[in-house]
Amino acid sequence: MSRGILLTALLLSAAPLAASAETLAFTNAKIETAGPAGEIANGTVVIRDGKIVAVGAGLAAPAGARVIDARGQVLSPGVIAASSSLGVEEVEGVRSTVDVGSGSEIGAAFDISYGVNPESTLIPLSREHGVTRAVITPVPARGGGGDEDETVQDTSTLTAGKEAKSSGASLFEGQAAMIRTASGDTDPVFKSNAAMVVDLGEAGARVAGSRGSAIVLLKSALEDVRRFQRNRSVFDRGAEIPSALTRDDLEALIPVVEGRTPLLVRVHRASDIRLILRLAREERLKLILEGAEEGWMVAPDLAAAGVPVLIDSEADLPESFEALGSRLDNAARLQAAGVLVAIEGSRGFNNVRQARFNAGTAVANGMSYPAAIASITLNPAKIWGFADKAGSIEVGKEADLVLWSGDPLETQTYPVAVFIGGKQQPQDARILKLRDRYAKPAGPYPRQYN
Repeated sequence: MSRGILLTALLLSAAPLAASAETLAFTNAKIETAGPAGEIANGTVVIRDGKIVAVGAGLAAPAGARVIDARGQVLSPGVIAASSSLGVEEVEGVRSTVDVGSGSEIGAAFDISYGVNPESTLIPLSREHGVTRAVITPVPARGGGGDEDETVQDTSTLTAGKEAKSSGASLFEGQAAMIRTASGDTDPVFKSNAAMVVDLGEAGARVAGSRGSAIVLLKSALEDVRRFQRNRSVFDRGAEIPSALTRDDLEALIPVVEGRTPLLVRVHRASDIRLILRLAREERLKLILEGAEEGWMVAPDLAAAGVPVLIDSEADLPESFEALGSRLDNAARLQAAGVLVAIEGSRGFNNVRQARFNAGTAVANGMSYPAAIASITLNPAKIWGFADKAGSIEVGKEADLVLWSGDPLETQTYPVAVFIGGKQQPQDARILKLRDRYAKPAGPYPRQYN
C-alpha cells in the first residue's frame, strides 16, 4: 500500500460516518465519471446533502467542506450488480437461506423483494468490493422439502437459468427487485416489480416440452392477460375464464403487456434471440435479454430493436448446444454494434464483485475502457430505469461513489472508501470482523507441548 493511500485510508477510517448534510470534497482524484464528462485526469467532486453538486478539473473545495485528498486514487460511481441473488441467498447449500425462486405453486406473481434479508452478511461483503446497488432476479426454484443441509441447485452463475425445473413449474420465474447496499438500511428495496423474468431456450423447452411449445405458451399467456383485462368484471363476479394462469399471475403480467414493465428473457442461442425479438415486436413488449452468449451473431438486430443485454463477458466455452458460439469478445462486438451492454459477475455468495473483473476481461478482448466502466455502472442504471438517480458522477445525482486504490478493473485494486447517498459506509463485513477478532488475541498464545 502506498503512503498516500495509507494516509487516505487512515483519515477515512478515523472520521465518523458522513452525515447526509455534510459537505464533502474529493480533490486531486482521477475521476471515471461514466457520464458525458468522461475521464477527468485530476479533478474535484463536491457532495452536499447526499447529492453531487460539482464535478470538474480545477475546482476549489468549498469553505467548511471535509476534504479528502485522493491523489493517486480513482473515484468512480458505485458498481451496480445487474442481475444477482444478493440479499435473497445466504448459504447456497442450505435451503432455508435461499429465497430465489417460487416453486411450482406460483409463477408470474412471485415477488422476490419479499424475501430480501437486510441482515444478510453478503450485503456488506459486496459493499466492501464497491457494489452500491443490485438488481435481484428470480431463478428456477429448488423444489420442495429436504434436510437443512441438503445440497440444492447451483445458482451462482448465469447457467442457473438452464437448470431443470420442478414438475408443474411456470414458464415465468417471477418479478425482479432493486436494492441498495447501505449499512444499517432495514428496508433496502428501492423498487419492486422491476421486471418479469422468463426462461426460454433449453430452459423453456424443459418446462413446455420444446422451444416451439414454450413460445406458444408465452403467447397464450399474454393473450390470457389481455382477455382478463377486457373481462375483469367476469372474474370479479366469481366466474372463470379458461387460463393456465392464476388470477394473481394474470394481474402481475398486466404491466408487461402494457409495455410498462420489461420482460427479462434468459436466452442464449442466436436463433432463439431472433425469435424473441420478433415476438417482442408482435406483442409490443419492452425487452431485456440476459445470457446472450451468441448475442454477437445478432448484434445488428439487437441494436436496431434497442434491446439491452446483461452478459457474463467471461462466458467463452460451449457449455451447451445453445452456447456453441460463446466467445470472449462478445461484449466488445455487441458494444461496437450499438447494443447497450451491462456486464455481470456471478449471482451470489461473495462473487458479485466479479463484475468489475469481468469488465476488465472485456477490455482485454476489445471493449473500450470507458465502455467497460459504463457496463458496470451507468448501463445497468439505464437498463433498469434509475439512471436519473445513479450510475454516473454527474451534478444532481445521488452520491453513490467508490474511491479505489487504483484501476477499478484490476484484480489487485480495492476500495479505499465507499459512499452511498453521500454517507461513508463502515467496513463491517463479517470477514473483517472475524479478522479483527482473531488477528490480535487478547492474551498470550497457549504454551506449546512437545
